[in-house]
Amino acid sequence: MSEQDRRGKGASCDMAAFLLRLGAYFAQGTHRKHCLMTPPVDPDPVQTPADAQTGNRLQSLPDWNYMLRECDELYRFLPAGGSDKIASHQRKVREAISRLLRANAIVSPQPRALKPVTAHLRRALDEGRQGALAPAVRALDAISPYLSWQWGYEKVPKGLQNSYAYAELAGPSGPIQSDEIILGVVLFAPKCTYPAHAHRGITESYVCLSGAVSENHQGVYVPGSMIFNPPDHLHRITVGVREPALLAYAWIGAKEDLRDQKMVFTRTRK
Repeated sequence: MSEQDRRGKGASCDMAAFLLRLGAYFAQGTHRKHCLMTPPVDPDPVQTPADAQTGNRLQSLPDWNYMLRECDELYRFLPAGGSDKIASHQRKVREAISRLLRANAIVSPQPRALKPVTAHLRRALDEGRQGALAPAVRALDAISPYLSWQWGYEKVPKGLQNSYAYAELAGPSGPIQSDEIILGVVLFAPKCTYPAHAHRGITESYVCLSGAVSENHQGVYVPGSMIFNPPDHLHRITVGVREPALLAYAWIGAKEDLRDQKMVFTRTRK
């Protein structure tokens, strides 16, 4: 090999090494730029087992804080339709929520639990994002991975097991600890019929977030509308045939009634 060939080969090696170093430099620079532009995200504190045992406060869990504030918005701005009783109920709900916010209430997430009907949750949330109450639906979507879906009845009719479940947001059992109000959401599959039932000593309201329901065959409720049930009022809910229905609810009552409420279905008299 001639001297010229050896020099050419050496130059090629030097150029290859230079290109490798240059590529590594830009790769490192890109990584640094990415690190500067996209700071690492801390793990969600709700996922920490120790937090679930000791409890966190609302202000340290923004998603739960936002959800509670959205519940306040629902009962602050939805109309009462000229009803003194509904307006009074809305005021009591707002006052209870305000006390939780001021107290920076404890949040003790319940163990996550799913039910067959939660297969419809994504559809219900997606539909709700396009509706009148989209901010509340987005807040609910943010905490949806941490909800504990339940049936709440000792004996659930076989057909209802696949078409209904609820998840509490606040109450004596949490996640947001309160002994004066229960807040939650209930999910119904399309074509669901929720049998007649009543709540002893509890004033109840539903706010439709997505889908459409009817109560006692008296009117149709769509997103942005409210259903009001005074204590011991027997009510039966039916759901539209094409879409699931997602409703927020609030219970107001004496502490012992909220704590010890037993829900049973009532047989319809023929």
